[in-house]
Amino acid sequence: MNENPAAGDVISALMNYANDERKKTNEWFFKTGKGEYGEGDVFIGVRVPHSRKVAKQFRNLPLEELKILLYNKIHEVRLCAIHVLVEQMKHAKTPERTEIVEFYLQHKAQVNNWDLVDCSAHYVLGQAILDGLKSQQTLFDLAASDSLWDRRIAMVSTWLFIRNGNTKTTLKLAKILLSDREDLMNKAVGWMLREAWKKAPESGESFLQTNYDALPRTTLRYAIERMEESKRKRFLRGEF
Repeated sequence: MNENPAAGDVISALMNYANDERKKTNEWFFKTGKGEYGEGDVFIGVRVPHSRKVAKQFRNLPLEELKILLYNKIHEVRLCAIHVLVEQMKHAKTPERTEIVEFYLQHKAQVNNWDLVDCSAHYVLGQAILDGLKSQQTLFDLAASDSLWDRRIAMVSTWLFIRNGNTKTTLKLAKILLSDREDLMNKAVGWMLREAWKKAPESGESFLQTNYDALPRTTLRYAIERMEESKRKRFLRGEF
């Protein structure tokens, strides 16, 4: 690891992996066209494994330098900043974790695409709540936000709870977010319901049955994706 890293060092390291073909792929995949959710986002074509590699190299980057990266217009630069923050959270002790999660929440407006959310929410905010550093109320406050990305942070943060055997918070948030009109939220809710079902099938299926009429079709399809085929088809038809 670099002993005295700066934001510019990270950007230079990322540029070594930039690829024009990947750039075009990312622009299409993350919907950067006019009127799409990623409109205006800028890509240079760095693959995620390379971003993670650079993040590990610069794991000791100070938060003030991370802030510079988070406010960069280039998507992969922001993503790498998030990867660094996750690396720091994994290796930090409690006082440092408090500082990291507060930094994350203060600058969450820059966690502004689904991949940035999905690689960080559970590792940073979810972990902080498990550690007792933040209240679960934080998730419900985020779930009520006008920001799509705030709401997705709330939902995905519960993934770590599920892994630790707690599906109740996931189900409570899912209930609140079933009426969300954003496709990316319908997918996130369905994804977490699927993970909850894998950990606790009985309560997961009960939730789907009880709330069946309110479930967006996308949410339902994601939630039942791993079910045995005949059961999955029954749930699609609403036959319980």
